[in-house]
Amino acid sequence: MKQKTKKPVKEISKAKIKEVENLVKLIKDKKTVLIASIKNIPGSQFQEIVKKLRGKAVVKVPKKSLIYRALDSSGEEIKELKKHLTESFAILFSDLDAYELASELVRSKSPAKAKPGQEAIDDIVIEEGPTELVPGPAISELGALGIKIKIDKGKINIAESKTIAKMGEKISQGAAELMSKLDIKPFSIGLIPLSAYDGAEKKIYADIKIDREETVKEIKEAFAKALAFAVAIGDTNENTIKLLIAKAGRHEKALDSLINKKTIDGGNIK
Repeated sequence: MKQKTKKPVKEISKAKIKEVENLVKLIKDKKTVLIASIKNIPGSQFQEIVKKLRGKAVVKVPKKSLIYRALDSSGEEIKELKKHLTESFAILFSDLDAYELASELVRSKSPAKAKPGQEAIDDIVIEEGPTELVPGPAISELGALGIKIKIDKGKINIAESKTIAKMGEKISQGAAELMSKLDIKPFSIGLIPLSAYDGAEKKIYADIKIDREETVKEIKEAFAKALAFAVAIGDTNENTIKLLIAKAGRHEKALDSLINKKTIDGGNIK
């Protein structure tokens, strides 16, 4: 009977062991560990983003096997991050909290040109006005997209604003080429926050979504409702005082109007 030969155990290189140790140290020393997608980000733009984040986060792009080892060596709670590792990811270590760091990623996005076949995330409009394009092939390219033009001082002017791609539509080759010539960059490229681990709270935040404009809108709406309620109950503070004085003025005018409408009859005011 033949004995089964044991497969040789692959030895981990010293360099990989050192990298895992560095990752474990970062996990231990930093408040937040955040996983971000880097899918479709060109190398040059990735480096620009890393520069913008300098001083706020340490950005690493380790192999999955190495980050798995580091997470497994860093406690039970953080192991859950393994479920959120995508095909193309970076891992960020920071003293900012998870949502502060995610907001920094949103702010560090860079404008990007459109590519044929990309889906428009909003209506893309070529605005009316002057361009730096000179008459020539550009005239037929603009005409093919239904854009009306006029020539002024040797340059092409857009006569009327024109939507060349509606939200959700695929961008055509002609539209992409025209936007490139006009230096229109309708997209933004950046690290997309996916999930994070809070070392202080020992908690995983999954499916992080940051929408600054929507958040500001919600805060304004909440403030307006709170202000109206504060005025209604007569709460006096720096935000309500002017409104309360104006309200008192209106009430005074209303009372004056009522009193002036009364007639005196037998010494009594009716």
